[in-house]
Amino acid sequence: MSRHPSIKWAQRSDKVFITVELPDAKNVKQKLEPEGKFSFSATAGADNVPYEVVLDLFDKIDVDESKSSITSRNICYLVKKAEDNWWSRLIKQEGKSPTFLKADWDKWVDEDEQDGEPAGADMDMGDIDFSQLNMGGGLGDFDADEPEEEDESDSEEEIEHEHSESQAATPASPQVEIKA
Repeated sequence: MSRHPSIKWAQRSDKVFITVELPDAKNVKQKLEPEGKFSFSATAGADNVPYEVVLDLFDKIDVDESKSSITSRNICYLVKKAEDNWWSRLIKQEGKSPTFLKADWDKWVDEDEQDGEPAGADMDMGDIDFSQLNMGGGLGDFDADEPEEEDESDSEEEIEHEHSESQAATPASPQVEIKA
């Protein structure tokens, strides 16, 4: 009895990325059919455990423009879609996806982010001055949680001397003593 390998997928409007995660795969057999059938089989491990999967992809594909790459860690497929459109899922089967089939978040791009700019990058913010929103932060001290280092170049004597000089230069002002 064969097992299902772990499969990750992502898409663009014109292609689908399918990655079969199967380290040290041997005897790899793969087949793509124009109507959207994806077949994969291989053996792996010291015991040559057989792995196999057949997927009915969501829509038709262009077999001639599709490519594959086998590495020691996984088998990657770049499957060209027959028509440029976004699929709502990888396989025709509705409902919950099989447990071995997962989204490839490293390659995933949302439909509105496909052209390289993140969603919202072209939003017009008009004449909003964000510095006036008083949302905290600002150009203040970013190291507020770190203790300040003392400047060891000023000794107590120098500080007292500077203080007495500044008092001598300033005319004396009457001081009022308040008693409670």
